[in-house]
Order: sequence, then C-alpha cells, then structure tokens
Amino acid sequence: MSRGVSGLAAILTEPFSAFGRHRSLTLELAKRDVLGRYRGASFGLLWSVLSPFLMLMVYTLAFGSIFNSRWPQQAEGSVDYTLILFVGLIVHGFFAECLSRAPNLVVGNPSYVKRVVFPLEILPWPMLLSAYFHALMNGLVFVALYLARFGPPPWTVVLAPLVLLPLALLGAGVGWLFASLAVYLRDISQVTGVLATALLFLSSALIPVETLPPEYQFVFRANPLTFIIDQMRAVALWGQLPDWWGLGVYAGASLVFCYVAYSWFRTTRPGFADVL
Repeated sequence: MSRGVSGLAAILTEPFSAFGRHRSLTLELAKRDVLGRYRGASFGLLWSVLSPFLMLMVYTLAFGSIFNSRWPQQAEGSVDYTLILFVGLIVHGFFAECLSRAPNLVVGNPSYVKRVVFPLEILPWPMLLSAYFHALMNGLVFVALYLARFGPPPWTVVLAPLVLLPLALLGAGVGWLFASLAVYLRDISQVTGVLATALLFLSSALIPVETLPPEYQFVFRANPLTFIIDQMRAVALWGQLPDWWGLGVYAGASLVFCYVAYSWFRTTRPGFADVL
C-alpha cells in the first residue's frame, strides 16, 4: 500500500522536479537566460523595463488617442487608459514569451538531447522563470506609473503574482507540448507567432469585452488570457479581491493540461535524438 502511495506521489510531483532535485540547475538556467538576453546591450537589464514601456507608448497612442478606446471605469476618474492597457500587456507579454519560445526549447539545444543524464523535462521552467522576471519588472513600472498618476496603488496589487500562477501552469504545459511537437514539425515556430498576436487582439487586453456585440463576446471570453487579464485589473486597479473560485477552476484545468502535456513530452522524448 505504501509503495503504491509513494509511487503515485512520485508521478504527481515528477513534472515539478525542477523545483526539487533539479532546483539548482533550473535556477542557473533561468539566470543565464535572463542575463544572456541582454548581453552586449549598452543598457543591459534596463531594456527589460524600457522595451515594454516603449511598446506601451505605441499602443496607448494607437488605441487611446487615435481609435479613442475607453473603459467604463474611466468615467469614475480613478484610472486612465494607459494603466488599464498596461496590465493587459503585462499578462499577454508573459504568456506570449512562453508561447513563442516553447518550440525552440529542445530544437535550440541539441547538445542537451545528446546528454543522457540531462533532464530535458525541466526546460520549460527556466523559460517560465525568465518570463516571470520580466512580468515582475513590468509590474514595478506599473507601480511607478500608478504612484506618479494617482498615488499608492490598492493593497490588493500584492496579489497579482498569485493571479498569474494559473497562467504559469498553462505556460508550462504549452512549453512541453510545443517543445516536443517542434522536434517533428518545424513549422510550429511559425504558427506560435501568429497565435500570440491573435491572443492579444482577441482578448480583453485592448478592448473591454462588455462593449462588444454579444455574438463576438464568446470568442473573447474563450481566450485563456481574458479571465486572467480581468482578474489582474481587479486586484491592480479596482482594489478588488480576485475571483478565487474562478482562479481555482482555471488552475485545476491548467494542471490537468500540464500533466497531459508532460506525459506527451516524456512519450515522444526517446525519438528526439534520432530526429535532431
């Protein structure tokens, strides 16, 4: 009986071994990923703040000024379009980084495949930690903008990293699934870029879903980013507690997807060396 229980526990915890027996390796890979991205750049890590800020200016000009997009909450004068938009871009940027980089996790590291002892299954986690780091930097920029415009943000903003966790689970599953598929179907990397753009424009990142015609609202609400973006705005802008029940259901579905994607990765892994 005890063997069965321990065996089940091992199966359930195996996808998360990156934070157990492979913790040091995972953190080192995440550190190399973050620092390597800005190696040689004059501003170094400062670009992790400058890039989203410049992108925010472009989207604010396009949608806030030219297309004159507005949110119902703006009528109360408690927030402005720039901050509302920024929260959506932070969430999308986090997931888009996972989605666009996932196909290259195995294909881009053939030397890891040839090392029998290297745990390929941990590769999505350094990518996720790197994306989390950039989301955190963007969050600091958000707090600075809020302070400059309105003063201290609501205390519920400290719950933002928690709200992002269910999406991180989904990102891990996407990492295993697309990393494996890209070994056998190299065109996957071309599809993920288009998919990331579609997820942005068909979510509540740029447009309040409530203002859309009813026949289009379903498409936007079916987008996995819309719920997380709405919950992030609730805690970061409106001072509301998140929908814990909704986040729990989201996390449960993401966890199931994680296990399915991980199983697929482990099943297809033996053929990686032959293809690469």
